[in-house]
Amino acid sequence: MNVRTTSAWPAVPVRRAVRDARVPTGPPLRLTRRARQFDVLLALVLGIATVYYGVDNVGNVVVREIAPGVRVANPRPSGTGGLVLMVTLAAVASGALALRRRFPLAVLCVVTAATLATPQSVLRLTFYAFVIAVYSAAVFSPYRTATLAALPVSVLLVSTSGNSVTPVVPNEYVVLLILVPMAGAALGLRTWKLRTDEGRTRLAALEREQAETLRRAVEHERARIARELHDVVTHNVSVMVIQAGAARKIMRTAPEQAGEALLAVEAGGRAAMTELRHVMGLLTMAGDGEPADGEGDLTDAGTELTPQPGPDQLDMLVGRVRDAGLPVDMTVTGPPGELPPGIGLAVYRVVQEALTNTMKHASGATARVTVEYGPERLRVEVTDTGGRPDAGAATGNGRGLIGLRERLAVYDGTLSTGRRLTGGYRVEALIPLEAP
Repeated sequence: MNVRTTSAWPAVPVRRAVRDARVPTGPPLRLTRRARQFDVLLALVLGIATVYYGVDNVGNVVVREIAPGVRVANPRPSGTGGLVLMVTLAAVASGALALRRRFPLAVLCVVTAATLATPQSVLRLTFYAFVIAVYSAAVFSPYRTATLAALPVSVLLVSTSGNSVTPVVPNEYVVLLILVPMAGAALGLRTWKLRTDEGRTRLAALEREQAETLRRAVEHERARIARELHDVVTHNVSVMVIQAGAARKIMRTAPEQAGEALLAVEAGGRAAMTELRHVMGLLTMAGDGEPADGEGDLTDAGTELTPQPGPDQLDMLVGRVRDAGLPVDMTVTGPPGELPPGIGLAVYRVVQEALTNTMKHASGATARVTVEYGPERLRVEVTDTGGRPDAGAATGNGRGLIGLRERLAVYDGTLSTGRRLTGGYRVEALIPLEAP
């Protein structure tokens, strides 16, 4: 048994060509009100002229002398049927020109069909509309591939269907028929140039918008990184400075206590390194290569990154602050539910920043941390009793509190800060929680 196999490869270029023909290769034309009015007026004027020509030539017989002593009779449609046919063809071909800028290829197809259906004796009914339709498709169609395929076909069909004995255009109008398309072509080239310039302008505007969006994204990311580094470094370094200063003061009189203070400094340094390693891990993509010189301690290969701190690590935070010499009480009310990592980190940073500010600006004070888990919101409050600024404390610029407000705003939270009437300072954060 013979099995005939057929290959489908010839159909692939055909499908690709059809697909390419449906893809616009230029920007869509923006129609102005004046352009639409001009097209309607053109269709109306040409329609009236061609309909009048059809009505005026119903039943006429034109005799043309094609050679000396040789005459040809050219009868035209007559009767009611001939009148209806000519009026319909003239109205369809001319009326379609009202949409020649919006649907140039469709108008070309309609006018071509009307021209082919027109009797040769009255071809002027649709021929002029056909010339305008060809020009409009060449100038206004954004589908260049389909246009380059449709134009030769339409011109070839109309030219082969003509009658050389009976010319469509009288001899006295030949010059006009040449000059008008030339002027139209010049206008079309200008229109195409304007559309190209408009497309370039829109593209340039889009590129500027994308560059501005990228710049804002970079600024936002830079602010986020700065906020993280501020929260990580400020607290741990403040604790280390206080512990180191205490160790220096009591090193000769109480060496054992100085040693404990230095151990606290070491623990604070390790905690800072751990959190810095996590931040650096967020900034460094895996597989980027070996760390740069001096970065091995932060991005050591094989070191697992610890999770971001959350409310469950507040006890450790408060313990480190107590070891630094600041008495702190912490109260947690309500059932602690499972919080998203971002909200948990925000809670931790609020307490961390508030206690750090207390150590720096209220030496000798006592602090209280309150965490309330409610059904609809989470409340975090840190208060202190007030004190004197630490000797090494510089005047703050409020960047830490600004960073906290930005962090909480992501989750529709709010931050309230201010001095208490009874003395001291108060920081309160309210974070809405989603219903379970």
